Amino acid sequence: MPGNSNRDASCSAVCVHGAGGGSWEWAIWARVFAAHGHAVIAPDLQPSPRGVAATRYADYREQVVRWCRGVGAPVVLIGASLGASLALAVAEEVGARALLLINPLVPRATRGQPRAATIPWARQRSLAGTRRAMADADDAACLHAFRRWRDESGAVLDEAEAISVIASPSCPTLVLAGEFDQDIPPAISRALAIRLDADFERIAEAGHLGPLLGRVAAATAERALGWLGQRGVVPSPASCDDPAGAV
Repeated sequence: MPGNSNRDASCSAVCVHGAGGGSWEWAIWARVFAAHGHAVIAPDLQPSPRGVAATRYADYREQVVRWCRGVGAPVVLIGASLGASLALAVAEEVGARALLLINPLVPRATRGQPRAATIPWARQRSLAGTRRAMADADDAACLHAFRRWRDESGAVLDEAEAISVIASPSCPTLVLAGEFDQDIPPAISRALAIRLDADFERIAEAGHLGPLLGRVAAATAERALGWLGQRGVVPSPASCDDPAGAV
């Protein structure tokens, strides 16, 4: 691992991005983790060879399992939004050391109308829309994201919201919720944490994308490492005094 020859003192984190995003979403977290001697593995989720519209939840789930097993040792599994749903779905199967769920997409109590086969987030993207979605990020981050949005499978999101059974993972679990998240309100994330018997923290001044891409992203990554240290998964960082404003 970078900067750390003691394998017991470092970890490999597999990070799963959200719908319409990509591995680029984890760049800030990767830098923070690397600074503490930990590796981040964050590939892009790949659509089915038959195309985005034909992609299903199981296609993505299989990829996440493969990433984790490819490390060759138990990993810290981190997911955001749809990625959190996938991380939770595979945590027991891959024997995760710890699980972090950021603004997790959760099953709906009632099913709505099916989404379009392809959600055209790339084809219909706009800088103004990106700014609205990332009100807690600076201009450079908004432009970076605007250039990278991708189309997504509507069926994947429908299937994620239709999951009927959520098993509580046996590993330490933390749910992080952006204070101003309008896509997954913090109350929903808190309810999931209670259901999973997981730790819960609300990240101040953050929306749905803020914990990864906003002004608090680096501090949130530091806070995640602090929690991993508190739970004995990694050595405690030198400074983890809640810089992200968790409450």
